Amino acid sequence: MSCKINGKTLPPIAVGTWSWGGGYNGSGIVFGSKSNPEALRESFDIAVKNGFDLFDTAAVYGMGSSEKLLAEFSRGKDLIFSDKYTPLGKFSPEKVDKMYNGSIEKFGGRIPDIYWLHQPVQIESTLEYLCRMKKEGRIGSIGVSNFNREQLTIADQTVKKHGCSIAGVQNHFSLLYRESEENGVLEWCRKNGAVFFAYMVLEQGALTGKFNSKNPMPRFSRRGRAFNRKCLQKIEPLLAELETVGKAHGLSVSETASAYAIAKGALPIIGVTKPYQAESLSKTAAGKLTADEVLKLERAADATGVRVKAGWE
Repeated sequence: MSCKINGKTLPPIAVGTWSWGGGYNGSGIVFGSKSNPEALRESFDIAVKNGFDLFDTAAVYGMGSSEKLLAEFSRGKDLIFSDKYTPLGKFSPEKVDKMYNGSIEKFGGRIPDIYWLHQPVQIESTLEYLCRMKKEGRIGSIGVSNFNREQLTIADQTVKKHGCSIAGVQNHFSLLYRESEENGVLEWCRKNGAVFFAYMVLEQGALTGKFNSKNPMPRFSRRGRAFNRKCLQKIEPLLAELETVGKAHGLSVSETASAYAIAKGALPIIGVTKPYQAESLSKTAAGKLTADEVLKLERAADATGVRVKAGWE
């Protein structure tokens, strides 16, 4: 079943650009890696060629450097554009406009098909203003990110007062972190026709099979601190189960972990920085896990005892 945002049909996977930019809150600090602009451009082109034209970014990803690269690559191309307002300090329309205008300027006036309130802060005042922006044609639709069920109710009631609706919810969701299912956010999205965007479905690499206790993540990165050697050792049985389930579908460990999110009704945001990762999106989207396989993976995940909640959640 296809989903739509701003009247546009969405592909089953969004391309994430969090790790594209450098600097603060970018590839080095969060991921412990350095992005290669040439590889990113090639990855972008492959993704678009294969029909994955939904790209998710934010003004705070690399403090604008992620947006800048995406804007450069997408110039003259038609894509589905997802961007975010991150509240910093006390709410004011001027603060929203400043961040929004900075983003739009990079994209040559292209408006976001969905514009997110990135954190559940100043919910009512910010969403009232986003409704005004939507009515003025400055954004295509409204989304909320990192919201729990109670906060989502407040958001929904707020936008409805102004004749708008919540088009999407974007939360951390993976085999190791299923809070949005447990607290009813996923069910709310199903009942209300909102798209559930799942970020960190691969836990920033922990569920790819690339890293383990003998080959840990970059030590001084966010992901290296969250998934240290001891934690990686605990999830090795889950990685083995992902490999077993994936073989039945011709999928890799990372492709299987992402296909799991699709099987749960989510639209996963998958970070793509290398051409082979862009090529794998088609395989991931085609991988249809059975209900029994989903249950096996969840049991294996639960058995690890690992549940890594991000510091911003």
